[in-house]
Amino acid sequence: MLKHKSDEIILILTFLLLVSNLFWLMSPKSVTKCNKKNIQIFVLAGQSNMSGRGGIIKKVVGGNVTEIWDGFVPEECKSNHKIIRFNAAQKWEEAHEPLNYGIDCLSSCGLGPGMAFANEILKKDTNFGVIGLVPCARGGTGLYRWNRGSYAYDDLIKRVKIALKDGGLIRGLLWYHGEGDIRTKNGSSSYKTKFEKFVHDLRSDLNSPNLPIFLAVLPYPKKPFEGPYIEVVRAAQLGINISNVIKFDADGLEIGPDGIHLTTPAQIQLGHMFAHAFFSLSNFTTFSFYKFFPFNIFS
Repeated sequence: MLKHKSDEIILILTFLLLVSNLFWLMSPKSVTKCNKKNIQIFVLAGQSNMSGRGGIIKKVVGGNVTEIWDGFVPEECKSNHKIIRFNAAQKWEEAHEPLNYGIDCLSSCGLGPGMAFANEILKKDTNFGVIGLVPCARGGTGLYRWNRGSYAYDDLIKRVKIALKDGGLIRGLLWYHGEGDIRTKNGSSSYKTKFEKFVHDLRSDLNSPNLPIFLAVLPYPKKPFEGPYIEVVRAAQLGINISNVIKFDADGLEIGPDGIHLTTPAQIQLGHMFAHAFFSLSNFTTFSFYKFFPFNIFS
């Protein structure tokens, strides 16, 4: 009898969570009037760290352990009327955390680097204009999921084209990926070849042959996460030699207790790294931002 009552409570809580999530998703904040032809568009793609897992905590609900976002939004990730996002309903709205909500995750969607990235650009260049973020990240997607014809890739192309239909200029794609591929020999050994094809297909399908790609080279994971092929994937990422692919080494970013997902302070640092990579377009060599950001800058 107690077990039945417990199951009933869990079912009710799950239903209420689903309803609230759907209401939140379908009730976007109106966008401040702006000239959509002048939106500076950035695409966010990759795996769960780009989706955003900063601030995710475990909570026991009805005897079951679930993951939820703690709701904390640091100053660097606050909303700004000059930052908008292309939501899951394919509409522009005022951007807010969690940025990737509805695209890839619901209750377990936390902070990623997107808002920190956009705010840092506006901080450095107050005349930059309106930034349009198009989140397309998908947690748990190996690089084969980003082949032309796969869901993750095709959805990215679809979302970007719809986002551009009213005008705007696509300025670059932010890429944080590889956590899944460091687990397998096949995924890691073919990473460089598959990524180069991804870049070629992406630029072709978006009719943007020189589209800048900002690539974060994966940091080393820690236990309990198992990633035996991290060196292979890092070498592949470091070895990418394509025009307008701007690389930076994210090694040293703080990783949470699961051994793979970045903490909230690390996500902020990552966003700043992407922003400074954008402002360093003339430098196509790999560099480390720890020359500029001490490890404990946010402690």
